[in-house]
Amino acid sequence: MRNTLDVSKLDLKESIVNIRRVTKVVKGGKNSRFSVTVVVGDGNGHVGLGLGKSMEIPEAVRKASDDAKKSLITVPMLGTTVPHRNLGVFGAGKVLLMPAAPGTGVIAGGAARTVLEFAGIKDIRAKSLGSSNAGNVAYATLEGLKTMKTLKQVSEARGLDKKEILG
Repeated sequence: MRNTLDVSKLDLKESIVNIRRVTKVVKGGKNSRFSVTVVVGDGNGHVGLGLGKSMEIPEAVRKASDDAKKSLITVPMLGTTVPHRNLGVFGAGKVLLMPAAPGTGVIAGGAARTVLEFAGIKDIRAKSLGSSNAGNVAYATLEGLKTMKTLKQVSEARGLDKKEILG
């Protein structure tokens, strides 16, 4: 699913999540390349993640950044936190995202923290449950944010008003 957001109107910042040197063994020896994962976001509810591969690091970063801009999503937020608990799964990586009270801050590790901060979420608790691979954790975090729903979206989907859903 590619985004419909206009990238040129957003003030995007980018950060490298991880850089890996990968090697492919071929008949003539070994081919080394670099694999880079980059997160882009405006700190105001828009975030994207991309992967780029190349012989040189700067070229891999450029490719990853372009890929991340193509996969921008809008994160549903409730004030400075997320609307509900959610589990994001990508490969063997699992990240549990939990709302937190104002003033809590971003309680998350490594790759998940980077994605959440670039999304503009100020108060959240996150726990990585599966793989510790930085790329999979970052993509699982993005997947968790992507599947979040606001109260308005749920009420429209169920055909109920907000008071009936909340009880």
